[in-house]
Amino acid sequence: MSHASIRNVIVIGSGPAGHTAAIYAARANLKPLMFEGQSRGGIPGGQLMITNDVENYPGFPEKIAGPDLMSAFRAQSLAQGVEILGEDVTRVDLGARPWSVWAGDGGQTRYQARTLIIATGAQAKWLGLESETALRGRGVSACAVCDGAFFRNQDVVVVGGGDTAMEEATYLAGMCRSVHLVHRRDSFRASKTMQERVVRNPKIRVFYDTVVDEVLGVDTGGVTGVGLWNTRTSERHVVACTGFFAAIGHTPNTDLFAGQLELHDNGYIRTKPGTAHTSVPGVFACGDVQDFTYRQAVTAAGSGCMAALDAERWMTLEGGEG
Repeated sequence: MSHASIRNVIVIGSGPAGHTAAIYAARANLKPLMFEGQSRGGIPGGQLMITNDVENYPGFPEKIAGPDLMSAFRAQSLAQGVEILGEDVTRVDLGARPWSVWAGDGGQTRYQARTLIIATGAQAKWLGLESETALRGRGVSACAVCDGAFFRNQDVVVVGGGDTAMEEATYLAGMCRSVHLVHRRDSFRASKTMQERVVRNPKIRVFYDTVVDEVLGVDTGGVTGVGLWNTRTSERHVVACTGFFAAIGHTPNTDLFAGQLELHDNGYIRTKPGTAHTSVPGVFACGDVQDFTYRQAVTAAGSGCMAALDAERWMTLEGGEG
């Protein structure tokens, strides 16, 4: 089944990037259609929906809950005239214009658009522990820049062995009383410079050949410690802490576009420097699906603005032809 009209803009994704793109597109009278999603690649509203408190988004002197912030984004989109469908996009075809997007009714309904804005985001990788899941947003985090300030002058644990883990541990050491860095191997895979920075920091203690087998505090509703198991000696002990940070990477939600768009080696969508343009003219990407450096709500929103403006300008130059 095919939806009759060809849209000017379709936005896939409903985090800060997607909503900002949709708001700007609506104000340009492009009448955007947004696919909010239900399960594919995360949840409607993006990663902020599992963030209890946000203190670093401009305009909110008092902290705001992540779901409340995204509720405000969504309300503003609706107020500007954005049409939002709570469906998952199951397939896209970027082989011919207008672009085709399938969603709803078991993925049988086809929608078409002159421009496409991809804002499907990325998901943090987790250890997969039940206790980790239970305490997510209650002391368990995957973003030190987002949540580190909540643990000022406290003890925290970071797990990971790459550059991200080194950066997170170093950042947290600047405000926390102590940082315990846990890595399952006997050496880090991070760059030598990042490793040296961590090893030289007196506030960071490194645990090699060690895995986290439990995050403690489920019964109290907040992290109280982490269970560590040494894979070489089989010894187990508990480190007392109030914060646990998983720094083992992120997975961009790009499976829909594999083979159709140029991706970086790490799977993120490649955009032309300083723009939201992808390798396919008329297709734009914004937010964490193309940003593996900053991954912040405010930078995602900014790139959403860029995507909408780039789409509008592209349509003007192309004459809006499908």
